[in-house]
Amino acid sequence: MSANDQAVISVRGLIKEYPLGGHPVRALRGIDFEVRRNEYVAVMGPSGSGKSTFMNVIGCLDAPSAGEYALNGRAVSGLDEAALAQIRNEEIGFVFQSFNLLPRSTALDNVALPLAYAKVPRAERLARAAKVLEQVGLGARRDHRPNQLSGGQRQRVAIARALVTKPALLLADEPTGALDTQTGEEVMALFAELHRQGQTIVLVTHEPDIAHHAERVVVLRDGLIERDERRGTLAEAAVNGGRS
Repeated sequence: MSANDQAVISVRGLIKEYPLGGHPVRALRGIDFEVRRNEYVAVMGPSGSGKSTFMNVIGCLDAPSAGEYALNGRAVSGLDEAALAQIRNEEIGFVFQSFNLLPRSTALDNVALPLAYAKVPRAERLARAAKVLEQVGLGARRDHRPNQLSGGQRQRVAIARALVTKPALLLADEPTGALDTQTGEEVMALFAELHRQGQTIVLVTHEPDIAHHAERVVVLRDGLIERDERRGTLAEAAVNGGRS
C-alpha cells in the first residue's frame, strides 16, 4: 500500500447519542467513512443533519457512543480525555470560523502556541512558527496582533497555527463564514495550495460554493451519509456520457 492509499480517517458504524429527557437522541446513526492521505473532503448538511456532531467526533472533541474510529492508523474510540487531548495536539490542526486567536499575542506567538503545549523549546517553536507564517504569506506580519490584521490575515494566522505541528489532518469548520466573498476565495485558494502540497483536509461547510473547492463532497442528512461524490468522477462521467 502506497502512502497516499493509507487512511487518515477510518470510521465504521459510528453512532452518537445524546440524552434528552430520559430518551436518547441519535445524532449519528451508523456512519461508515474513510479519508485517504492527501484527500480534500467537504462535509455538508442542513441544520440537524449531524455534521457538527460528526466534526466533533472526528476531531476527537467528543467520543462516539458506539462504532470504531481510527485516526492516522491509531484507534481512538474509547480513549480517555488526556489521550484525546494529546491526539488533538499532535495529529489534528483546527481552523475555526471565529479564528480563536489570543488578542494580546503576536501572530508569531499565536502560531507557536500548539508547540508550547507540546513542550517544544522556545527557540525551535518560534523558528517553526516563523517558517509556517511565511508559507501562508504573512512573514512580514509576524509581530502584529490580531486587531492589527484584516479578517483574511487573521484566518491565515489561524491556518498557520493549525499547520505548525505538521498534523495528519487539517480540520476546518466554516473557515470562510466570517469573511467577505473575495477574502473567502483567497482563503480557499490557500487551502487548495496546501492540498497540492500534500495536506489532508476535511472542511465542514453549509455553503455549496465553498464545498465545490474540495475534490470530494459528503452530504449528511438525519445522521447518515446521503451522498458521497467525487468531483473528478462526476466530471469524467459527464464527458464520457457526452460521447457517441
